Amino acid sequence: MTSYFCVREKGNIIKGAGQTFVVSGAAGSCGIVAGQIARLDGVGKVVGICGSQEKCRYLTDELKFDAAIDYKTDNVKEEIRRLCPNGVDIYFDNVGGEISRIVIEQMNQNGHVLLCGQISEYDKGMIYPFPVPPEIKQTLENKNLTRDRFHVLDYKEKFEEATKNICKWIAEGKLTLRESVEEGLENAPRAYFDMMRGKNIGKQLVHVSDP
Repeated sequence: MTSYFCVREKGNIIKGAGQTFVVSGAAGSCGIVAGQIARLDGVGKVVGICGSQEKCRYLTDELKFDAAIDYKTDNVKEEIRRLCPNGVDIYFDNVGGEISRIVIEQMNQNGHVLLCGQISEYDKGMIYPFPVPPEIKQTLENKNLTRDRFHVLDYKEKFEEATKNICKWIAEGKLTLRESVEEGLENAPRAYFDMMRGKNIGKQLVHVSDP
C-alpha cells in the first residue's frame, strides 16, 4: 500500500514519456512493489539499487527490472551514468545517505524524489524528512526537484480502490510479491536484525503459528 500511493500520488509518471525510474532498497518489501507499479504505470526504464548479486538477479530475472546495481560491489555513480544515459526522472528513495546523494546529482530538471524511507539515517536522531547536505539542497533547487514528505495514512479514502487494483494485478500475474519468513516468535529479534542488515528479500515476516 505504501509503494502504491507513493508512486501514484507523488511519482508524476507520464505514460509513454520514457521516464527513467530508479529505486533504492529495491529488493525490500516497498522497493520490489514500487518498481513493478512504476512499470505498470508506464515508465520507460526501471533500475534497482540493492545489496547483493542474488538480489540483483531477482530484480532483473524475476521482476523484469531493466537493470540492477549492487551498491556493495559496483561503482554506483558510474553505473547510474551508464544505465541511465538520459538522466533520472523519478527516484524512489528508501535509503537516504550517500546512495541518494549520487542519484539526486544525476536527476533531470523537474524530476521527483519520492521519500519512502531513509534507513541509512534512522540512528542519527534527526527529524523526518532528514536534511540533505548543502550541495544536494542546491541541486534540488537548481533542477526544481520535488522531495516531499510522504505518509500513507493521508490516503485512507483511497485504500479500497488501491486494494482492488493490487489484488487484480496479483491475480493477473502483473505484480509479484516475496516474503522472507523466520520461524518462531523467539526468533523475532533475529528477523528484525536481518531486515535492518538487508538480508531479507521482500517483506520480512515471523511465523508464529498457523490459523
